[in-house]
Amino acid sequence: MSIINNMKVIVMLYGADIIKSEYMQSEKKFIQHGNVSVFEHSIGVACLSLYISIFLPVNLNRRAMVRGALLHDYFLYDWHIPSEDHKLHGFTHARTALLNAERDFPLCKIEKDIIKKHMFPLNIKPPRYLESVIVCIADKICAIWEMLSISY
Repeated sequence: MSIINNMKVIVMLYGADIIKSEYMQSEKKFIQHGNVSVFEHSIGVACLSLYISIFLPVNLNRRAMVRGALLHDYFLYDWHIPSEDHKLHGFTHARTALLNAERDFPLCKIEKDIIKKHMFPLNIKPPRYLESVIVCIADKICAIWEMLSISY
């Protein structure tokens, strides 16, 4: 089994309830970057976060990292459509994602930190946990790949 397939299996193991939820499924109709949906982006960030974590000689809460990665962009709207509700999307969507995630799923402190701080340094509070830092980095890498239409 390839490393990518292993990542997908682990993401499903830790996040099946999130992935299968109605609201998460609705993210398939919202574009994130390029032609990649928010749903695909979130799966990609979770997989890349796991991949990065393989190379770190530290103990991590991989379950919380995966779940936080899946929910980091759980804002549930099309940010490309102009609206007063999200005209400062880059600065505000992390808070919206956290509120939605808290409404729909029980979250631990690491998951909350990942969602709330994944836009660092755009949002000025830095991540508190290594899991949050990894997701923050994976999110930026995936966004760049998506904007350049690089398959991952």
